[in-house]
Amino acid sequence: MNAEIITIGDEILIGQIVDTNSAFIGKELNKIGVSVYQITSVQDDQAHILKSLKEAEENADIIIITGGLGPTKDDITKHTLCDYFEDSLVENEKVLAHIEYLFSKYIKTPISDINRQQALVPSKAKVLTNRFGTAPGMWLEKSGKVFVSLPGVPYEMKALITNEVLPRLRERFEFPYIIHKTILTYGLGESAIANRIEAFEDNLPDFIKLAYLPNLGRVRLRLSAKSKDESKVENEMQKQLDLLLPQIQDVFVGFEEDLSLEAIIGKQLMQKGKTLAVAESCTGGNIAHAITTNAGASKYFRGSVVAYATESKVNILSVSEDDIQKYSVVSEQVAKAMAKGVLELYDTDYAISTTGNAGPSKGEADAEVGTVWIGLATKTEVYAQVFKFSNQREKTIMKATNKAFELLQKEILKK
Repeated sequence: MNAEIITIGDEILIGQIVDTNSAFIGKELNKIGVSVYQITSVQDDQAHILKSLKEAEENADIIIITGGLGPTKDDITKHTLCDYFEDSLVENEKVLAHIEYLFSKYIKTPISDINRQQALVPSKAKVLTNRFGTAPGMWLEKSGKVFVSLPGVPYEMKALITNEVLPRLRERFEFPYIIHKTILTYGLGESAIANRIEAFEDNLPDFIKLAYLPNLGRVRLRLSAKSKDESKVENEMQKQLDLLLPQIQDVFVGFEEDLSLEAIIGKQLMQKGKTLAVAESCTGGNIAHAITTNAGASKYFRGSVVAYATESKVNILSVSEDDIQKYSVVSEQVAKAMAKGVLELYDTDYAISTTGNAGPSKGEADAEVGTVWIGLATKTEVYAQVFKFSNQREKTIMKATNKAFELLQKEILKK
């Protein structure tokens, strides 16, 4: 069963926004056994959209379209669908009532005729209720193929995919049973892991595939199994996991389907009744951001300080000016002082810190680009380690973030 995803909008093609919608849709389709044949981004142009729809119908059984459903003149998806399906727009009373409800409850500006026009849908379409916006989703069929049109706003699209599209697809088609297990590892590179588990990979059954997903200091191993026999898939997947995990036990931290490493750390802190604070310089708040993307982080995460300027390190975290003068801001002494300072500031059980040179120039510390000191403090000790990550700024920041979580988890697991 193949699908094609079409995203509509000039803003994607000129790089003004990143197309995250396709990634989400592709992942969700894959979970139910649908292979994405192609992803296409097209202009807000009727001829271009019509051409893409025709080609998609030839390629796939399921065509999912996002974008072009707003109230303005450049949102032409509905009119184009009418052309493609030889249809016309009609007012849907339920959609109109929903739009009026949203305006009365959440939107301060008065509802206009332009907004009411969003209740116009192709007469052949089944309306998919968009609980979070005014543009409805639409389901159409032609020659046994399913076409689904969704708004481009990510949170609206995601809710529609989860609550409306996937359940209907399961009713409409028979899919194979598919299961993914994504193993999170830290501290060992892709090639080293591949060498270690080469025999395991060579002996996998035909219906189970292994993929390596490296990402700046962490490697994910994804096992994917697909078959019409659910019990066969489940049993064999568990058997292969039992063979694999002992071979990578020293770098294994959990399963991505369950929790991210940041969430795993949060769970461990809550289980131990411990708290965490963060002091960041070169990572600029990236560690705190990763922590707070997880619901419930307030139960263990007390707060952070982005001490980017030298005076912030001194005035907020009580880093010694003498140490900065003697050793520079990118040093073991400063990393340790930052970790200890934020631990005391927030009165936590653990604290991590980063200070380094992410580049592109050396900066005031004169440390080589890519040099990062990561500090870790507890109630009883404080230490720091230095790493040479990359000569590319973004890569250094992400590697430092990932390494900080790796060191933190090792510290948590000591006790």
